[in-house]
Amino acid sequence: MLNDEIQGTPPLLLDAMLGRLARWLRLMGYDAAYIPDTDDREVVRQARAESRVILTRDRGLVRRRGITALLIDSQRLDDQIKEVQANIGPPPKPVTARCGVCNTPLKTLPRNSAQSRVPPYIWRTKDAFTECPGCRRVYWNGTHWSAIQGRLNGDE
Repeated sequence: MLNDEIQGTPPLLLDAMLGRLARWLRLMGYDAAYIPDTDDREVVRQARAESRVILTRDRGLVRRRGITALLIDSQRLDDQIKEVQANIGPPPKPVTARCGVCNTPLKTLPRNSAQSRVPPYIWRTKDAFTECPGCRRVYWNGTHWSAIQGRLNGDE
């Protein structure tokens, strides 16, 4: 584990080098904030303000004092996920689904409320929908979901 003081799964902050990893960690239920296009000082400021662990590929950032940070060595997404799980711990249980875009926890959306917000075919063929209260995106388990689950379970 990264640090014996960390209880449970800590909130994470990923820098500009790890946007793809941030989206995948959110799918897994990690609280994974992502801030692209900013300097190291702002990354450190936000991590401290929100008590987040910084995930980065920047060796200089990891060496900064007064922060908890994890250097992600791999360039491959699957290996990056393994690094996070080995050093931070498994995803939180129960998994709280998060918006892949803005990291906000998703809420159940009544099926009738989704009708005007999804394509007609999706509304006819899907029963369950969720919504991001932050950016208002609507989610459902599409045909890609089995591929995502396979990758998360290490089947790919």
